[in-house]
Order: sequence, then structure tokens, then C-alpha cells
Amino acid sequence: MLIGHLALTIAALFTGAAFYVNFAEQPARLGLKDRPLLAQWKLSYRRGFIMQATLALVGFVLGAVAWWQTGELAFMAGALLMLANWPWTLLAIMPTNNALMATDLAAAGAETRALIVKWNRLHAVRTVLGALAVLTFLFAVSAG
Repeated sequence: MLIGHLALTIAALFTGAAFYVNFAEQPARLGLKDRPLLAQWKLSYRRGFIMQATLALVGFVLGAVAWWQTGELAFMAGALLMLANWPWTLLAIMPTNNALMATDLAAAGAETRALIVKWNRLHAVRTVLGALAVLTFLFAVSAG
């Protein structure tokens, strides 16, 4: 089932990117002083948002199509896990994103650093949702 394998691949790409941000990029970024820290976060956020939002949406669509074609409920569960990244981002992470984007580089300080640390904890939920989607799609593909 090609569509199911594609859903699994997209979920794995999403999860890999989210994991990288949490466990490689964020710790390296925190080694910077406050102004460069915020500048790097802003640049990374703009690029990462587009990539991860697209992957989450494509993963949802592919998982839903795989469910429709096979009737395998695990495909729909994986699709919904991918889609869950959208409301989580909009409701839980977006207020922090907006506060960081509105902060002028010259005003960056300890509060900015604390917000970026908080942002990473919130972003970790996206990594978990992606990993759960990967496991669910893997189950669905192996069941089929």
C-alpha cells in the first residue's frame, strides 16, 4: 500500500525534524547570548513553521486516504495524530511564538531566554505527536 508507506515516511520526516529541533538545534542555540539567541530563533522559526506545518498536513491527508482505501483504523489514528499538531501549535505554542516574534532584538534578555526554553518544552509535544503517528502508521502498514 503505497499511500500508507508515504504517510509513514512523511510522519517520520516530521518527527525527525521536530526531534532535531528539540535535541540538537535548541541546546546549541541556548549557548548564544540573548540577542543572537533571539535572532537565530526567529530565523529558524520562520523556516521550520512552513516545513513542519506542511508535513503535518500532508501526513494527515495521506493517512486519511490510506484509511479510506484500506479501512485500517490505525491509518486514521495516525492521520489524526499528525493533524493534532495544528491545534496544539495554534492554541498552545502560538502565544509564545507571537511574544518572541514581537520582541525587538535590542530588548532581548533573560525573559526572552525563558520564553525560548518554554517554547522548546511546548515544541516537544509536537515531537511526541509525530513519534506516536510514526508508530501508529508503522502498525497500520505492518497489519496490511
